[in-house]
Amino acid sequence: QVQLVESGGGSVQDGGSLRLSCVASGFTFSGPYCMAWFRQVPGEEREGVALIGGPLTYADSVKGRFTISKDNAKATLYLQMNSLHPEDTAMYYCAVRRRMKNPCSLQVVEWSYWGQGTQVTVAS
Repeated sequence: QVQLVESGGGSVQDGGSLRLSCVASGFTFSGPYCMAWFRQVPGEEREGVALIGGPLTYADSVKGRFTISKDNAKATLYLQMNSLHPEDTAMYYCAVRRRMKNPCSLQVVEWSYWGQGTQVTVAS
């Protein structure tokens, strides 16, 4: 079955950097799949951060600061996060879905499989 395991979260100061990783298994990583990062703050809706494998997409709030990438040989998805701000504090999740006729987007309802999340905390 599909498994997604995130790591790399932690606590950093305002302006710091982190790189999140998501190791995937249970599907052909280099196949027709979109992958994405989402984040969620307690009491708020989950929001899309970045998408790869469909149209490369970033949320406006992270453009120019975050970079999504993937290593097919390692079956791993990454999110490089630079210039972090306290408002980036959240639980970060990776997700995967099969590519369909319609392009992948960062709408939460479209995504089939999720990891357990990794916490990112940015102190001011």
